[in-house]
Amino acid sequence: MPDTLPVLVLSTCPDEASADAIALALVEERLAACVTRIPGARSTYRWQGRIEHATEIQLLIKSRVTVYGALMKRLTELHPYELPEILVVEPRDVSEPYLRWVNEQTPDR
Repeated sequence: MPDTLPVLVLSTCPDEASADAIALALVEERLAACVTRIPGARSTYRWQGRIEHATEIQLLIKSRVTVYGALMKRLTELHPYELPEILVVEPRDVSEPYLRWVNEQTPDR
């Protein structure tokens, strides 16, 4: 199995309970090698014609391209938002030991 570069998937959650449930499910199901939760993110956005403000939990989901389709499907199923943020960032470079670890944690499906 060739190693593939990891991806960083960004998503936000409304509370700790949903963030914890999503993080646990994605790691248990081997769709993510790691999910970092950063509380206290403050978002301002336009939704249904109004400007909204929300305090959210920012998720940093470390995965890889070969499982991204399954990750996106599962994240959408688990997420409490009608329109969850799912933003993928591809790194320009990554350390070899970290690359190996991410690939070991997220096997091809």
